[in-house]
Amino acid sequence: MTWPILQRANSNHMKRFFTAFIFLMTTLAWAQPQAVTWSTSYENTDEHTIITVHAEIAEGWHLYSQNLDEGGPIPTSFILEDDSSFTTVGGWAEGEPHVEFDPNFDMDLAYFSDAADFTIKLLPTEKEFTVKGELEFMVCNDEMCLPPTYEDFSVRVTNAPVPSIWKGLGSTFWLGFLGGFAALIMPCIFPMIPLTVSFFTKQSKTKAEGIFKASLYGLGIIVIYVALGLAVSVIFGSDALNQMATNPWFNLAFFALFVIFAASFFGAFEITLPSSWVNKADDASNKGGILGIFFMAFTLSLVSFSCTGPIIGTLLVEAGSKGSLLGPAVGMFGFSLALAIPFTLFAAFPGWLNSLPSSGGWLNTVKVTLGFLELAFALKFLSTADLVWQAHWLERELFLAIWVAIAFTTAFYLLGAFRMPLDSPVTTISVPRLSFAMVFMILGFYMLPGIFGAPVKLISGFPPPEHYAESKSGAYAQPVINMVGAGESAAVEVEHGDHCPNGLPCFNDFDAGLAYAKEVGKPIMIDFTGWGCQNCRKMEENVWVDERVHKRLRDEVVLISLYVDQRTEFPEDEQYISEATGRKIKNIGNKWSEFEEVNFGAVSQPLYVFLGHDDLKPLIETRGADLDIEAYIEWMDRGISAFQK
Repeated sequence: MTWPILQRANSNHMKRFFTAFIFLMTTLAWAQPQAVTWSTSYENTDEHTIITVHAEIAEGWHLYSQNLDEGGPIPTSFILEDDSSFTTVGGWAEGEPHVEFDPNFDMDLAYFSDAADFTIKLLPTEKEFTVKGELEFMVCNDEMCLPPTYEDFSVRVTNAPVPSIWKGLGSTFWLGFLGGFAALIMPCIFPMIPLTVSFFTKQSKTKAEGIFKASLYGLGIIVIYVALGLAVSVIFGSDALNQMATNPWFNLAFFALFVIFAASFFGAFEITLPSSWVNKADDASNKGGILGIFFMAFTLSLVSFSCTGPIIGTLLVEAGSKGSLLGPAVGMFGFSLALAIPFTLFAAFPGWLNSLPSSGGWLNTVKVTLGFLELAFALKFLSTADLVWQAHWLERELFLAIWVAIAFTTAFYLLGAFRMPLDSPVTTISVPRLSFAMVFMILGFYMLPGIFGAPVKLISGFPPPEHYAESKSGAYAQPVINMVGAGESAAVEVEHGDHCPNGLPCFNDFDAGLAYAKEVGKPIMIDFTGWGCQNCRKMEENVWVDERVHKRLRDEVVLISLYVDQRTEFPEDEQYISEATGRKIKNIGNKWSEFEEVNFGAVSQPLYVFLGHDDLKPLIETRGADLDIEAYIEWMDRGISAFQK
């Protein structure tokens, strides 16, 4: 009844009434006690910096959780300012709230009383930086609720645990170590262990001298291979090595090289270095002393090249494609360490030589099995070149069919169904041989349904993406969803992109996506991706397939997938020199790569960015590859919420 009365009042009375009303509300607000007092702190662990935002809650008041259903009070939420000094690890965590039914809102509400802590993990890139952000919260007591309030927060972090480069190169080291172990049990090296160790023990007057000389021998192996890794980095440079990962011509060359390596392992021919090199190194090793020991190690490296060459080549390509200047050297260190350790240990404990299995046909079996693996990895390089060129030579079904065939062929080989040229007759199947055969057989059966559309997540990132297939709607594949979502006008004409993962509606051009986002009133989520990006495929095949993530990508955002290695060239009159980077923009990939670098300060993929419609400032922090589905959903919800506000 109040509004009709006010409508009949004259304008002067109206002004007086609203002035008095505003004054009264302001007075009451100032008269209320401070319901929440906020403070910030941080803690450095071995790997992360943990930011804590602490809330001291006045007696009788409730501060609400971040996780509330719609229709209730405003949940507590946080937005961090973008900063290149750190990246977030997951979302904001909170303590265990109290959950109780609230008759005023007619729903269960999660809230905190007395105090609450909200924390987030950061991965620093600098020793010192400032974390700034804004939080929104709402509090109620038994009688009233205060309006939603915004609060800025800031905390200065010092002595942050910047990750060591060696942590980032850890996978490269272990890959090299496994490669060295594989080389160790090859026919060219394994028989050398007892011969070399016996030489050192017989030529030494004491056991300690034998151990010392064997250790120098092992150190020589490490120095030689690490020097090789450093030479690769110095000659090519980290940027050039990184470009190899997506350059189709380099990938075709690597494919051919790996096929040659596989044929060598199968026994078609041997990859050997010139005999004059081996003879000169052998002559130098006879001089004795430390220099002689070093040349003994060098001789081993040359003589064993027919076995180690393919493994070293594989390792250098893998390490170099990650773009780190130290990658090849670290990989070679792991490789050489695996080779060097046995010589030192067996020199120290000669009795252990009796426990080694005798040389025999099993050594060639190891070599042939590695040949099958080389052939499988060769296919990945051919696939990358095909994806970048969009030639459709090797679509998902054919790729998986070849891998299935390799897996079954390897299993049959290990079971003695056929022999390769240098193999000995198989009279019995040992337990290790049977075990490895079963592993390959299981892998074959696991990958088989992938030909018909099954996700095969264990090998995600290696085959082409699901939308790069002969049939995009196989027996298991999700159907392609119309671009017009529920509640939108079917009159909206949409020309969406040709390369959209997981059957999702998307754009492959930023301007087209922006125009559509303005028309339908949704936030933009940019997906900086690439055909040669293995982590992009892992995200699509492990995170984006989740029903909750898929729904948000389909219905609540406008997805723009930009391929930074798309080689489709612009007409010559549309090519240009970038004012920002000075590089020539010749093709679509150049354009989107520069767009990512200039506007978001990143050159890696995947990179996910939430944007509004007015500028290129991210609504929340950007995100890279992270297979934590719950954290990804929380990040998406914050991006959507930031746009709606």
